[in-house]
Amino acid sequence: MNKGNRASILAIWISLISNVLLTTIKIIVGLLFKSQVLLADGVHNAGDVIATFASLTSMRISQRPADDDHPYGHGKAEVLASAVVAVIMIIAALYIAYEAVAAFFEEPVQASYFALAAAFISFVWKLILYIYTLRIGKSMNSKGLLATAYDHLADVYASIAAVAGIGLALFGEAYGIHYLSYGDPLAGIIVSILVLRLAVHMGQEAFDVLMEKNIAQEKLDEYAQLIQSIAEVKRIDRLRAREHGHYILVDARLGVPGELTIQQGHDISRKIKQLIMSRHPDVDEVLIHLNPWYADEQD
Repeated sequence: MNKGNRASILAIWISLISNVLLTTIKIIVGLLFKSQVLLADGVHNAGDVIATFASLTSMRISQRPADDDHPYGHGKAEVLASAVVAVIMIIAALYIAYEAVAAFFEEPVQASYFALAAAFISFVWKLILYIYTLRIGKSMNSKGLLATAYDHLADVYASIAAVAGIGLALFGEAYGIHYLSYGDPLAGIIVSILVLRLAVHMGQEAFDVLMEKNIAQEKLDEYAQLIQSIAEVKRIDRLRAREHGHYILVDARLGVPGELTIQQGHDISRKIKQLIMSRHPDVDEVLIHLNPWYADEQD
């Protein structure tokens, strides 16, 4: 396992342990002091434990080399984990919204400074984890780790809303403003909307990769420029690429002079492959099909 992979696995383990601790703290404090937003956020963190474990498992699988049954590698394992995280976040968002709306039909409970402290600790902790996992996830182009980072970001939003909601409730109790006592469940609704939006975005990205959507046109243009820099390439008949987890597969059909030998065609294909992979480390494979081209053809 190389240094980058070890850093990714370490980040996931830190996230997993942190989620277990935060889940325990939030649920215990939420139950003791009857804080709807903190309790709901604790349940969300419980889902994070499952999601982080899924990411950890998928990252280990995705690093396996290609084999006879999986000739393109195991990179999509991380994408599947990202989809699982998105589903868990959607379920958590709907649960948070349900509990928050139900709280409006009950007498508001007394806000607690302990609940406020727990929410603030969660905010600081999750913000650090988000920055940490995002940095490593981007450097490794790890879909599983990026999904974990965005899950931490959802928790940052949730913690901000929890701090604001509990703070408003405490302020309302101190100054006799009754309607501010509903700040806790109101924050829960805001949290659910933020988490739901983030989950849908993550789910869409995972769906696009699983359905092998073409990568961004800007990337394809960069590949095309490199291919066209090879003098023997006279025409690009087709160029496409798809993400396969943390790496990209490129597929190109190119026109080269028809009088070239098979050996010359092989050398051109190899040159193009090495050029693209040297300029784009995230490209794991370049598949090239050569078509004959003649000077009298109309492009």
